[in-house]
Amino acid sequence: MASLSSSLSALQFTASDIFGTRPKLSSFVQIRTSTFLKPFVVEARGNARVSSPKIRNRRIRKKFNGTPMKPRLSVFCSDKQLYAMLVDDQNKKCLFYGSTLQKSIRGDPPCSTIEAAKRVGEELVKASIELNIDEISTYDRNGNARGDRMQAFEVAISRHGFLPN
Repeated sequence: MASLSSSLSALQFTASDIFGTRPKLSSFVQIRTSTFLKPFVVEARGNARVSSPKIRNRRIRKKFNGTPMKPRLSVFCSDKQLYAMLVDDQNKKCLFYGSTLQKSIRGDPPCSTIEAAKRVGEELVKASIELNIDEISTYDRNGNARGDRMQAFEVAISRHGFLPN
């Protein structure tokens, strides 16, 4: 009888064992959690207006290519200066380069950058006449807005007929 009672004690089940309602171990054990929770913040991508000029410029360069007789006019305007190039994309050559930093354009008594940008445009027109270039394939502003320097440059080259009115 003793052996029967010891074997029954080993086979004793509770209702939670049969029906699977046993409490989970995690409810008995305290788990340390941090008291500071980061708020869920959804941030938008960057300012699309800032990054889009460079992306737009890459698309333009894929579509338009300069040739020796119809080069691409590429103009870059930094915070203080203006740089202009006539580019032959087929032969990968720069036909003309001018900037407002050049001493020949700036003059002995230095002029303002707006006046220098106008002189860069005039030098570009002289160089295009020497190279027998009558028109350009594309006017590439590198995604820059038309500021004072850019407008002074455009006035000088539009007189030659490079830009539409």
